[in-house]
Parts: sequence; C-alpha cells; structure tokens
Amino acid sequence: MSGVQMITVSEDDGGQRVDRWLRRLFPHVSQGRIEKMCRKGELRVDGGRVKASSRVETGQSVRVPPLPDKDHKPQEAREIRISAADQKMIQSCVIYRDDDVIVLNKPAGLAVQGGSGTTKHVDGLSEALRFGAEDKPRLVHRLDKDTSGVLVLARNRKAAQALTAAFRHKNTRKIYWALVAGVPTPYLGEIKTGLVKAGGHGAKGEGEKMICVDPRDIDQTPGAKRAYTHYATLYRVASRAAWVAMEPITGRTHQLRAHMAGIGHPIAGDGKYGGSGQENMGDGWGSQMGGMISKKLHLHARRLVFEHPVTGKPVDMVAPLPEHMKHSWDTFGWSEDLAACDPFEKLQ
Repeated sequence: MSGVQMITVSEDDGGQRVDRWLRRLFPHVSQGRIEKMCRKGELRVDGGRVKASSRVETGQSVRVPPLPDKDHKPQEAREIRISAADQKMIQSCVIYRDDDVIVLNKPAGLAVQGGSGTTKHVDGLSEALRFGAEDKPRLVHRLDKDTSGVLVLARNRKAAQALTAAFRHKNTRKIYWALVAGVPTPYLGEIKTGLVKAGGHGAKGEGEKMICVDPRDIDQTPGAKRAYTHYATLYRVASRAAWVAMEPITGRTHQLRAHMAGIGHPIAGDGKYGGSGQENMGDGWGSQMGGMISKKLHLHARRLVFEHPVTGKPVDMVAPLPEHMKHSWDTFGWSEDLAACDPFEKLQ
C-alpha cells in the first residue's frame, strides 16, 4: 500500500476527467474504488472535494490517498481478459477509423464504462481496438448502457484533449432516433423543462431518476438544471406510436428519456421513465407496444457531427439501427432512408 501522494497535473493532462487521469497513472485501481475515494473526500483537487467526472486542469495539485500495490489488486481491479468472441464483437462495431479517431456503433446493452457489477464495457474492451497503436483508445463522451449508436473514442492524448473540449463546449451535433408511445404534437417542437435528480429507494441509491421541472421553477428548485431538447415527429402509426428524431442541446443525465416521458410520450421499452407494466393503447402513455415490438429500449444515437481533432475538417457519422429497432421499423413498414438527414434545419 502506497502513502498519500500529491501530484501536479501536467500540461498534457489538462482538461481530463479526474477518474480517467487517475486510471492512466494507476491502471490497477478500479473505477469503483476511484468513485468511492471521491464520495469519501479522500481524492481532492487543490484541497477541494471532487466527483469522478470533475476535470483537472494544468498546474492543479491532486491529493491521491494510499493505493493498493500493483501486486495486490482487488478482484474488481484485475485486468479484464478479452475473449476472442468479445474481441471480434467490439471490432465489428467500428464504423470509422483513422490515426486519431475511432467511431463505434455501440450495441444496446453494452455499458461504456465499468461500475459496480459491470465487468464488460467499452472502456475495458478498448484494448482490442488498438490496431497497432501504442495506447488503447480513450473515451471522450458516453452513451447510456441501453442506448445504441455513434460513440467516438480518441486514439491519442492530443485527440482526446480536443474531442473532450468539443463535447464539453457543445461543438458537436447529435441526432437520436426513437420509437415513442403516441404521436407528439406539434410535429416539430422544443422541450425546455428543467431536470432534477430524485434519489432512489435502494441502499446504494438504486432507482435514481430525473424529474422534469417547469422552467419557471428551475431557479427555486435545489439541484435543478436547465435542459433543452429539439424533437421532430417523422412518421406515425395512427395514434399508437411515432418515429421521433431528437437533438439534445444540453447534455443532462437521461435527458431525452425524461423529456419525452414528461410530454406524455415515453420511449418504447423504457421501464424507468415509461412504466414497465404499462401498455400503450394509443393514448400516448405506457412504454410497452406489445405484439411483435421488442421490450428493449428504442433509443439510438443515429448521427454525430464533430470537427476532426487534427485536420479540423467536419466528420459526419451515421450508425445503422440495432437489430431490435430495425425489426420494429420493418414491422411498421419504415426504412432508414425515409428520414431527412437533418430534420432540424428550420430550427438552426
């Protein structure tokens, strides 16, 4: 076990999340342990408490508490061995690759990063995405475990810094597709309700979810943050369901899921926000379509536009639908080429 260490953030490391910065220096320390150190206030930056998602800047002093030796790793911190099947799976997800960037079409059900009880995730499997590079690719943004679609990784530190800054300063465009209960009207609109986290009921906070807050009440609601989403109703099935495109202008936790449920049109398969036991009978509420429609979450990061971190040229990536959503689209007689490339042109 090491003693307390005070480490100054180098110029090359500025702008990184503190958990990723620490895991690069101490790869044998698990994500769960880092989050615990943050909760207990053992990991500090310039003397202040931080979250795992907090960012470190050049010149800051980071207090690192005693860490286990590399030769005495807890079970959860041991390196993940990647099976041949998992290596083939994650490599098959690559839809773009150059010397600086890798883009995946992340499968639904695969977590982006590890946590309590999560052993298979993109971050761990990224060892199989080196393709001859010195370092494994770095995460620069996230998708929820059950959300599929475009996920960008940086192949070197310079690219990671540029892409992280782009996502943090919202210099990217993201368009999601979803199947929702009922038919949102007006067909092209905006949702501006704020979001606040409501605690879960389990011993470890299980069941946490985001609650919508009227824009007029945001400033008076502790913990509430402003959230802004564009949506466009593309096609519908009578009053039963609709294919909706969404563009999150802000990036709050579960923003799209909470916003769509908040206007009475939860995303199909969303048990957390749509009520797992409620069937949608055409009135716009209840996330289960029934029949041949899968009970999996129907939310897909369809398109991501960003500036290449080295060339500066725009990169426009589109990810095909996952199998369960493609099956639903086939059931309703829809095809991916029916949708406009940018349904939000009128809102720009």
